[in-house]
Amino acid sequence: MLSCPLEYQPQEYNLKGNVDSESLVEFDGVDFSYGATPILRNVSIGFPKGKIIAIMGGSGSGKTTLLRLIGGQLKPDQGTVRFEGDAINSMSHARLYALRRRMGMLFQFGALFTDLSVFENVAFPYREHLQLPESMIRDLVLMKLHAVGLRGAHDLKPAELSGGMARRVALARAIALDPRLIMYDEPFAGLDPISVAIIANLIRRLNSALGATSIIVTHDLEASFKIVDYVYFIAEGEIVAQGTPEDLYESEEPYVQQFVQGESDGPVRFHYPAGRYDADLGMSVE
Repeated sequence: MLSCPLEYQPQEYNLKGNVDSESLVEFDGVDFSYGATPILRNVSIGFPKGKIIAIMGGSGSGKTTLLRLIGGQLKPDQGTVRFEGDAINSMSHARLYALRRRMGMLFQFGALFTDLSVFENVAFPYREHLQLPESMIRDLVLMKLHAVGLRGAHDLKPAELSGGMARRVALARAIALDPRLIMYDEPFAGLDPISVAIIANLIRRLNSALGATSIIVTHDLEASFKIVDYVYFIAEGEIVAQGTPEDLYESEEPYVQQFVQGESDGPVRFHYPAGRYDADLGMSVE
């Protein structure tokens, strides 16, 4: 059980970029569409055990869809998603429910239960999945809150927390059951630079302390590139680039260059496809 406090210490991490280890999660030839709109096309990637992997790409490129496929909320149209070799998309409801106990999820903006205290939010997974005495639940909750530096805030309600504090409470809830896999959906969105640094440091240190695998969906290059081991870049439903953060910075792939440089126009067009401008305005065309 994780019990040690994690104090923020700004530092650079060694970026190994090694994806040759045994994978905890695998996508094998996965296609997925929302109705007639294709989102993923023949995606085959792996997420090695013990690593922190970032999924990057433009808005609407399918990043969060990958997380939903891993969690079994969605099923691929074709292909297979596996967790430790077991196909998630063919699991029964009962087996999928049991599998989710081995996953932790930090939702975008935290998604805390607003009517529950900080303590009750973190206690929720224990009460939902385990039959433990209240004295043990209390100790476990305080341990997790201590790990994110918020044991003293256990009686507060979410409305009384800053954005960074709320994200840290959500992280304590995500690691409550000591999951094998932790998924983060835009963990840095809407946070000030200090909170971003704290959350990034916690992600790195918690992953090491728990021996977990972490998948981060993010647009934040500066924060994520300091802590991740490997990056998959997705565009138009396909993995167009992958490698260490250094590899991505040096990539000549146009989508990656536009993303890294923050350019307003490129493969991702500023103008949505449309007909002739003068024709839409009713102007005569000679």
